[in-house]
Amino acid sequence: MPVGPLRRVVRIHRRAVRRTAWIAGTLVVLLVLWGNGIHNIGSAGHAANDSCTPIEAQPEPEPPRLPGTPRDELPDPKGIQGQTTAYTQTSAIAPVAPNPELSQRLPATVTSDDGPEQTVTDTSRILALNQNGGLAAAVVGLGLGCNLIGRDIATSVEGLMPGSDDLPLVTQNGHELNAEAILDLAPTVIITDTSIGPYDTQLQLRDAGVPVVFVPLGYEEGVHGVASQVRAVGDALGLTELGERLAERTNAEISRTIQDIGSTQAPTDPADKPRVVFLYLRGSIYYWFGRGSGADTLIQAIGARDVATEVGFDGMAPTNAEALVKAAPDVIVVMTLGLESVGGVDEAVQLPGIKQTPAGKNGRLVDMSDYEVMSFGPRTASVLAALSTAVYDPEHSYQPAHGPDAVEKRVDEIRHDRAQEGDGA
Repeated sequence: MPVGPLRRVVRIHRRAVRRTAWIAGTLVVLLVLWGNGIHNIGSAGHAANDSCTPIEAQPEPEPPRLPGTPRDELPDPKGIQGQTTAYTQTSAIAPVAPNPELSQRLPATVTSDDGPEQTVTDTSRILALNQNGGLAAAVVGLGLGCNLIGRDIATSVEGLMPGSDDLPLVTQNGHELNAEAILDLAPTVIITDTSIGPYDTQLQLRDAGVPVVFVPLGYEEGVHGVASQVRAVGDALGLTELGERLAERTNAEISRTIQDIGSTQAPTDPADKPRVVFLYLRGSIYYWFGRGSGADTLIQAIGARDVATEVGFDGMAPTNAEALVKAAPDVIVVMTLGLESVGGVDEAVQLPGIKQTPAGKNGRLVDMSDYEVMSFGPRTASVLAALSTAVYDPEHSYQPAHGPDAVEKRVDEIRHDRAQEGDGA
């Protein structure tokens, strides 16, 4: 063959080889990226809030610090007088890992706790809605906080991340979901549970084409059920691996906090441990939170005697003065807004049954935000630390200049309504 045609054949062959190599290389890169999550539609990298800046990841557990008062300088928890409000030292929840999109696998098909399977293909616009803000806290801990597009009333006081309070509120009258407000935000996935509703609204959202994933409520397990809730949120968002890591981190923080409380605050002698009950107050009616309500695990976790468990009282039900007097609690734990609904501590200790107890005689009520005290999620360790310090070391408990805005706003509304009722009378 002449030299000229031979050179052309060689050049054509070389171009073909280069083209084949380029195509092969591109396919390899695409496959690697696919495996690392680039195939995810609306993945973690496509944040709904462009102005949101996630804080630095925190792979290892960092439990809250207790005041450190020497045990022999702590007062007798049975003899402390007066009310104490327990406040968590709110701080933003750190993601368990940077770049969650590298771990995300979409679509994710999970069985919603209300029965039907739900397939999530897009996590760019997330709503995580429940009564205590724990689901939104899990989303932030998984690294998708900047994809949250709205909030429930509890999330507004969670201190989840910078700017979380600026998210639009999609609940009304407390914990009632507003379907119109939710659909206006065009969510791509909704994570929720049965603590919020109405259920018809959640079904309406699902019928509109939005995947609505119910997470198991888990109140019966209380502080011991946090990990399963976190894992469920991770599974729904295609972040199973990070869900497991966040669950492990959260459990470690809870365990260490319980150990610290036991070694530095709670009395070691069972006879010295305070008798504690958790009451849900509303007006002149009060309910006892018993075994399996979640409140029992809080009391046990801070090393106190849970009277409800001792007497075999299950669930949540109205109680009477005779039962409460017989229980003889040294400390009564209540929700802040519930306490306000009866007119404050001075009125609460006059309620039948309460005033005959050691707690009533000492005015020893410990209140905590309705949106925090039963918040089982990544912030549970902080709740335990705040509650324990309020019970055992109130002098050194964290007391901010003012409480969470959502709580104070509701307190003002309750007082205003009470004043109007008084004027009407």
